[in-house]
Amino acid sequence: MRPAPRGIMQIFNDWRSIPHTARGASLALGNFDGVHLGHRAVIDLARPHGPLGIVTFTPHPRQFFAPTTAPFRLMSDEARARELARIGVQHLFQLEFTTALAALTPLEFARDVLAGGLGAAHVTVGADFSFGKSRAGHAADLADLGAQFGFGVTIADMVADQGAEVSSTAIRAALTAGTPRAAAQMLGHPHSFEGEVIHGHKRGRELGYPTANMDISGLHLPRFGVYAVRIAVLNGPHAGQYIGAASLGIRPMFGENQPNLETFIFDFSGDLYGADISVSLIEFLRDEAKFDGLPALMAQMADDCARAKAILS
Repeated sequence: MRPAPRGIMQIFNDWRSIPHTARGASLALGNFDGVHLGHRAVIDLARPHGPLGIVTFTPHPRQFFAPTTAPFRLMSDEARARELARIGVQHLFQLEFTTALAALTPLEFARDVLAGGLGAAHVTVGADFSFGKSRAGHAADLADLGAQFGFGVTIADMVADQGAEVSSTAIRAALTAGTPRAAAQMLGHPHSFEGEVIHGHKRGRELGYPTANMDISGLHLPRFGVYAVRIAVLNGPHAGQYIGAASLGIRPMFGENQPNLETFIFDFSGDLYGADISVSLIEFLRDEAKFDGLPALMAQMADDCARAKAILS
């Protein structure tokens, strides 16, 4: 996927070479995977204290320390940047998470990165925030270090949904269960996949259902099956909002095992190859299945589309 459009948001990757014009921001600090309601509470508390900045990391520290773990990210770096720009972030410090950065003690991180490198005016974190080598520092420790190194600290309370803590873990569980509306309630928006439309096997076109295919590797995979979806074409001549049905899974009908997202856009004709799109999961329709021949598959696809239209209308 192409880099997120930067607009008024500046993106920096190296904390040691931040220009003077980007220093002195009020920083919300965390991973912000999904930019869910809990994240937004942290970000909103940072807004009054100066130009709004985000400090986050790439790769995600969990990926850095356990590179063979199953994909768990809710969004790519590019999708996260796009969403942060949309909600008014001015500076994104998307710091490269390296062995050297991971080895910094809590004091070194506060002194060298936050105060020294970024020139933080204020830092806001969630109540469960941990930082520094071996995650030895906690939110209260950051408040003490801020007083020592000249920046204020605000600790945000945890956000709950129906009594349960809003977290990326809870959102992943809702998606795995095939309940995208529950995930959307915690996110504050539907869960979406963003990426470039790529060439597939064109079987859908042959069946009368041409699909926009996306690479979803590296991301948490919701329950496999068919969904009613909303689509945003983000650039190109067909930019705009659409509705459709999407199949997420391994296409057992054709003996494949590589997860894929294929989206059929209703009442659309045009070439989307190379365009960036966002596909939002609205409602789970059914599990994926293997059919006894193409006629049965096509009948089911027609039923899926009718159900999706009814839901999305």
